[in-house]
Formats: sequence, structure tokens, C-alpha cells
Amino acid sequence: MSVISDIVAQLFAWIQGLGYFGIMFGLMVEVIPSEIVLAYGGFLVYSGDINFWGAVLFGTIGGVVAQLFIYWISRYGGRPVLKRFGKYIFIKESHIDHAETWFNKYGAGIIFTGRFIPVVRHAISIPAGLAKMPTWRFTLLTTLAVIPWSILFVFLGYQLGGQWEQIDEKASPYVMPIIVGAVFVLAVYLIVKAMLTRRRKSRV
Repeated sequence: MSVISDIVAQLFAWIQGLGYFGIMFGLMVEVIPSEIVLAYGGFLVYSGDINFWGAVLFGTIGGVVAQLFIYWISRYGGRPVLKRFGKYIFIKESHIDHAETWFNKYGAGIIFTGRFIPVVRHAISIPAGLAKMPTWRFTLLTTLAVIPWSILFVFLGYQLGGQWEQIDEKASPYVMPIIVGAVFVLAVYLIVKAMLTRRRKSRV
């Protein structure tokens, strides 16, 4: 465990040394959960090393590029590549099946709302790639979801200051309403989609 702690400490030192780019690369490689990297970015804002909106901007870029990487692997490599190499980016076959079920059931709208739902948000880029969803649409929906997520965790890390490692405890009162809100938006999306489908059928 001490070896792991040393590696994590070195990664945070690396992020601090690179500043904005450290946050971006930290999110792109996803060795450390995004919430923790963003909270550490908030701590760097608190320390005066970087500014708030710069941390949010580079955090958003890193988060979107990380998802684009998974999307491209899925789009151009397909399930065989994901099954063989998914473990190296912490994706299991069960994650693929679960995310694909959600995508097939809820459509492209899940790319946005799914980012706020545990388990689903880590793998929702996969079915989008497998279905060859237009890259511009995937990027837009992903960016719209990553921005508020980045703002929240950078802000909470800033508020915690030197106690940023307590981010899980600090974030829990905020994360649950976000999940509920995401489910609500998803429900509205499905209702509107069903109404539009019914209207198109009635015109035929």
C-alpha cells in the first residue's frame, strides 16, 4: 500500500508542477478518478498556483478528450478490441453491456444525462462509438455534461483548501441531487421523444 501511496503522491506532485496541463493530462489518463483530480485542481486554486476558470477549462478539455479516446476505440476497434484491451482503461465487459443497454433504450440523450449517473457515466462513450454516433454530437453532449461537473469539483476542492482529500464527504450532498436531476431530465427527454414519435406516426 505504501508503494501505491508513493505513486499517487508523485502523480499529484506531477499535476502540481504542470499546473493547468497537469489537470488536463491527469483527467486524460484517468489513473486517478476525475473527481479527485478536479478537487486537487481546486486546492491549487486555493493555494494561488492557478486560477479557478483556468482549472475548469483545462479540466473540461481533459475530461472530454478522455471520453473521446474511449469513443474512438469503440468506433474504430469495436467490441473485440474493447474486450481485449478494456481492462487497461478500467472497463469491464459488464460495463460495456450495461452502457449499451442504456444507449439502445434511451438513445443519444443518455450521452448527456448518463454522465451524472454512477456506473453508466464511466462507460457511456462505448455504445456511442459502437453505434458510430456523429463525433460532433458526441463531443457537444459530452462537453455540456463535463463543464458543470468540472465547476462543481474544482469549487468544492477550493472550498476545502488543505482538506481537499475529504472531497467524497463534501461532495455527497451535491452529487445525489445532481443524479436525481439527471434522471428527471432523462425522463423529460423520453416523454418528449415518445410524443414526437407518436406525432410522426399519426401523420403517416
